[in-house]
Amino acid sequence: MEKRSFGRLGRDAGVIGLGAWQLGADWGEVSEEAAFATLAAAVDAGVTFLDTADVYGDGRSEQIIGRFLRERAAGAELVVATKMGRRVPQEPSVYNLDNFRAWNDRSRANLGVDTLDLVQLHCPPTPVYASEAVYDALDTLVQEKRIAAYGVSVERVDEALEAIARPGVASVQIILNVFRQRPLEAVLPAAAAAGVGIIARVPLASGLLSGRYDEHTTFGADDHRTYNRHGESFDVGETFSGVPYEVGLEAVRRLRPLVPPDVAMARWALRWIADLPGVTVVIPGARSPEQARANAAAADLAPLTSEAHAGVAAVYDELIRPLIHDRW
Repeated sequence: MEKRSFGRLGRDAGVIGLGAWQLGADWGEVSEEAAFATLAAAVDAGVTFLDTADVYGDGRSEQIIGRFLRERAAGAELVVATKMGRRVPQEPSVYNLDNFRAWNDRSRANLGVDTLDLVQLHCPPTPVYASEAVYDALDTLVQEKRIAAYGVSVERVDEALEAIARPGVASVQIILNVFRQRPLEAVLPAAAAAGVGIIARVPLASGLLSGRYDEHTTFGADDHRTYNRHGESFDVGETFSGVPYEVGLEAVRRLRPLVPPDVAMARWALRWIADLPGVTVVIPGARSPEQARANAAAADLAPLTSEAHAGVAAVYDELIRPLIHDRW
């Protein structure tokens, strides 16, 4: 698989990674053995970047990855990124050194490592991104060798740009897909100029861009695509990328003719992101080995044609841009 450099992290990663939210919670039940098999399939397919968080299943996702590292991936050149900060009330004051140490100790225990490869602030309140004390605390964690590097996960473009300007920030994780194109304007160029890695999350718009859903599709009660469609539990942008479900379905129908007949739409949508200058790694989730292998195969596709990129832009401008472009 093609490798790309995280400039400030000093590590490379395969362009298609694995997001491990599904292996923890909020996407329906996934057994530990199914999660383990999914991790194995992804790594066997060339994935070297695993993204998790301390809040996914309240540590379950980290623990499963920790078991995988011990039993299956010892010595493998993997980058495991985790996140912190969403297990507590979302007040800027909780983002302090004492809490960071405690959160890191828990994640290190869950993952079974002495030093975390990459720790990201997990979409904290907006004022946190501008706090000098927060970055000083994160620098201290690096000095103490609790973490090798740090980054941020953001909801908004302005939060990403604030973080990119900080010299210690190694990565920015942001929602980026066919339905969320605003980061192309300023975030990707700024990150590339600064040597900051871009981690593209929600790349399939919660599965909409797989092309497998329609007006009759139902999701389980424990699936955020049921309980968070209007932002009832967390930012609505994390569910279907903030696009109303019916609009997303129509956009997928308009996009379908752009997809070659022998290519799965999900692979095509992942390739679209990988084509973008400045993207380091794309992190689709997977709940099964088959999904993990199919996602990784997107790296083998040739770049999309200029006509396909123009077609994507046209659908976005007509259906999506007026609804959500300026929101995040």
